[in-house]
Amino acid sequence: MIESASNPPSIFNLLRKVGLTGLSALQNRGELLLVELQEEKNRTIELLIWAAAVCFLGIMFLVVFTGTIIFLFPQEWRIYAAGGFSLLYLAGTILTLLNLKALVKNAAVPFEESIAEVKKDRQWLESLK
Repeated sequence: MIESASNPPSIFNLLRKVGLTGLSALQNRGELLLVELQEEKNRTIELLIWAAAVCFLGIMFLVVFTGTIIFLFPQEWRIYAAGGFSLLYLAGTILTLLNLKALVKNAAVPFEESIAEVKKDRQWLESLK
């Protein structure tokens, strides 16, 4: 009789392969998390820069435009024109604040893909039982 040349793998080799597979999966998930974290950081910085530019330019426009309109009124009516613009800006501020609160409430979930991958891994591990 010819003996089989292939021996079944030992428990140590199986555990080593499972450990290496698990570590590789953790490394992949960690790298994905880091990439998503970097993307979120870059997106946040870009949003802040654009928001600052919009705020600065918007305020400059409003100051010049308001001053021009107020100076077009006769001297005795300028205080009322300034009060009217103040009320207009207050209403705009309140509407903007409400819109900002709605945007923050409906913001996307950060690290959504990393969470989805971990859930898929968990489902796969639970299916092995």
